[in-house]
Amino acid sequence: MATLKGGEFLIKQIPANEIFSIEELNEEQKMLRDSAKEFIDREVVPQKERFEKKDYAFTEETMRKLGEMGMLGIAVPEEYGGLGMGFVTTMLACDYISGTTGSLATAYGAHTGIGTLPIVLYGTEEQKKKYLPDLATGTKFGAYCLTEPDAGSDANSGKTRAKLSEDGKHYIINGQKMWISNAGFADTFTLFAKIDDDKNITGFVVNRSELENPASLTFGEEEHKLGIRASSTRQVFFNDMKIPVENLLGERNNGFKIALNALNVGRIKLAAACLDAQRRILNHSIQYSNERKQFGVAISTFGAIRKKLAEMATGVFVSEAGSYRAAKNVEDKINELVAGGLSHQEAELKGVEEFAVECSILKVFVSDLAQHTADEGIQVYGGMGFSEDTPMEAAWRDSRISRIYEGTNEINRLLAVGMLIKRAMKGELDLLSPAMAISKELMGIPSFEVPDYSEFMSEEKAIIANLKKVFLMVSGAALQKFMMDIEKQQHLLLNASEILNQIYMAESAILRAEKHFSPDSVEAAMAQLNLYKAVEKIIVAAKEGIISFAEGDEQRMMLSGLRRFTKYTNHPNVVALTEKVAAHYIEKGTY
Repeated sequence: MATLKGGEFLIKQIPANEIFSIEELNEEQKMLRDSAKEFIDREVVPQKERFEKKDYAFTEETMRKLGEMGMLGIAVPEEYGGLGMGFVTTMLACDYISGTTGSLATAYGAHTGIGTLPIVLYGTEEQKKKYLPDLATGTKFGAYCLTEPDAGSDANSGKTRAKLSEDGKHYIINGQKMWISNAGFADTFTLFAKIDDDKNITGFVVNRSELENPASLTFGEEEHKLGIRASSTRQVFFNDMKIPVENLLGERNNGFKIALNALNVGRIKLAAACLDAQRRILNHSIQYSNERKQFGVAISTFGAIRKKLAEMATGVFVSEAGSYRAAKNVEDKINELVAGGLSHQEAELKGVEEFAVECSILKVFVSDLAQHTADEGIQVYGGMGFSEDTPMEAAWRDSRISRIYEGTNEINRLLAVGMLIKRAMKGELDLLSPAMAISKELMGIPSFEVPDYSEFMSEEKAIIANLKKVFLMVSGAALQKFMMDIEKQQHLLLNASEILNQIYMAESAILRAEKHFSPDSVEAAMAQLNLYKAVEKIIVAAKEGIISFAEGDEQRMMLSGLRRFTKYTNHPNVVALTEKVAAHYIEKGTY
């Protein structure tokens, strides 16, 4: 069976048995998860204050211990000193290592992701043999130097330059980078510079300890940040830094592609890095609300608090559903490509690239939700939540950066829709035929038959199918109107992105609940609760979009279609669902 294409969820009805979720972890994966969780609870949780007090040395020490456990080499092939595990397992490790403090989450993510993966994906055999074993074991740490003072989201506009030496044996690099995670203790630097007057940046890799002139690589002071306080973040300066020509990574002029593909992986891993943070915030909130008494009773008995806890739990369930679904899609695509004769290196590149749309969706949805969960956590704690003596204040500060790095959420929203449109234009994804079919459907007379929704999740899946029609209706009409100028319509693209994100995450939760849980389960209640909220958000985004570019009969027809496609036959009792979820977790005391 051919694996799903990236973005194809929009035009296909996905059966529940074709998606993967966290309930399906194998024994090896469960052992790794438990090992990571046990390490964090033993080594990190009791020392959390050290991270808040900017103890960079402790971050480095903790990373070394993770290296000794093999946690830094999960995605590195075995022949280069790693564990060579699949994509789902790398997500799982990132999930459970990243939940307690953003400082460690950032150090871990920067090292195992953008610090190591460009070498795994683009390195020559010699480069991989030289750099990867030390990175996989934590003997050396990695940093990734892309951002510059005038080159953030527009990475290709960087001013750092590389010039070939007169003897043709070295590149001489000059320039500066900023916001470089792990810079204070990294030895292996992946960096990007333009060679001479090239149009595009080129990648390079170098060990600081091997520089002919150590003074050619210098650093600014540690940045003082809102959150992730013990994550080493510095400016990096190249002053006639001389590196051998064989240190060029990938091909000349191909650095932008390296940067983009490293960021695709970084985006889905960032979603994973927000999962256990959400679980832990929720657990603290449940425990505090059960212990905190007001008016003679625990505050967990109050409806306003119960609503917050139910929505936080639902957010965790939905975030897990989308993240692990996409991770398995990537893993299956990699395995399919390897079976088809590609090297693992090429297969991983193409596998992640295939699901770049889903990676962007997850990055936006889960990081937005992690910030909201932390904010609600403070609210549950009340005045105590604002104090440094409780875990919420640091959780809120740490979560804020997730909406900025690996490409801001605004950039990722635009990217996801832009990539879908480009795939449709190239004929890689047929969005046009279903969009035209919806136009015909809108001209026809709607059916007034009441469908049989007796089967579990049948109405919810019908609604998901209709929400996909909303996306195709709005984006198809917008594309017809603006054609190649669609990229300039950022407000409209942001609306389309909101619809897209809500569809993918709601579908993931519905299919997860259908596959693994019973109709009366709390998980089914969370999936249904989330879908109801998703429909409401989609109505707002679609209506705003339609009114912005359609007029007269076209506008009336599309607004009528929106009402048709977002209609419930049987409205869920949102208050009852919310109470069911709240009661379950308050009694259980944990997620």
